[in-house]
Amino acid sequence: MSNELNLDQYVPTAGGVTMFTTNWCGYCRNLKRLMDQKGVSYNEVNIEEVEGTAQIVESFNNGNQTVPTLIFPDGTAATNPRIEEVLERVGA
Repeated sequence: MSNELNLDQYVPTAGGVTMFTTNWCGYCRNLKRLMDQKGVSYNEVNIEEVEGTAQIVESFNNGNQTVPTLIFPDGTAATNPRIEEVLERVGA
C-alpha cells in the first residue's frame, strides 16, 4: 500500500486533526493538553505502534520521524505547531 493511500485514512473531518505522536514525546503531551483545553478534536496515532505511520510522518518531515506531526482536514500537515496555528487551521 502506498503512503498516499495510508494518508487518506488519516485525513480528519472538518474541525479536527490527526496527531502523530510517540509515548515519550513531551511536545506531544503539551500540545494535547492545550488542544484539550481549547476543545480541538483530535485522533492520536502513535507512530511506534501503528504500522506504516512512521513513513507518513517521514514523508512530511524530509525523512525524519519528527512528532508531533498534525494532519489537517485539507490534507496538509504541520510539525510541532503552536496552538494558535492549530486553532486557526481547524477554524476553532
